[in-house]
Amino acid sequence: MYLGISNSLHVKKYIVLTVLFVLPLVVYLFFASGINHFAKLPVVTNTVFDVAAFSDEQFKDNITIVGFLGSDVSQQKGNALNLNQKIYKRFQEFEDFQFLMVQPKGTEESCQQLVDELSRSTQVDTTGWKFVFLDPVQIQLVFDRLNTPLVLDETHGSPYVFIIDKDGALRGRDDNDNVGYDARSVADIHNNMVDDVKVILAEYRLALKKYNADRKI
Repeated sequence: MYLGISNSLHVKKYIVLTVLFVLPLVVYLFFASGINHFAKLPVVTNTVFDVAAFSDEQFKDNITIVGFLGSDVSQQKGNALNLNQKIYKRFQEFEDFQFLMVQPKGTEESCQQLVDELSRSTQVDTTGWKFVFLDPVQIQLVFDRLNTPLVLDETHGSPYVFIIDKDGALRGRDDNDNVGYDARSVADIHNNMVDDVKVILAEYRLALKKYNADRKI
């Protein structure tokens, strides 16, 4: 009888030890595989047209949130405020991170007024908000080369914004048919765009750490 109890205790002991040592390893491997799977934001379009062809600004070598406010800038003010509060304010201190709005010529004054209002609303340095002023044909070219199913409206504007990486490629989610992020939707910005910007910034930080580590070898 005592032998049976002893064997039972030994079995329970081994089960407990197995749970204590094996379970954490399984959990680690599970999350590690998840991290590896989501480590990079998918490349959607490699053939983005860089605005450097038309201006002093550029996508390349920057992590860019690109948008199209259109000729009626006041119509997009609410969207810009959403983006400024949820995205720009949070990430504006990261090196090479910028907002770049592709605008029709003639909206320079309206855009400056918008930037002044954005600065007042968040009390942050808005020098990372940049603008290029182009002809309608040039704006359409830049937008079309994003290669999304979305279209510009009659003002050459869109409520959607997009993430362009340092190589000048459009990045986004494989499961998002529109690829872009709807600036009208606080939920889309807060739940999706914030996470995706985090991912792409983390990607470049990890690449930089690896580069620095390799130089020390």
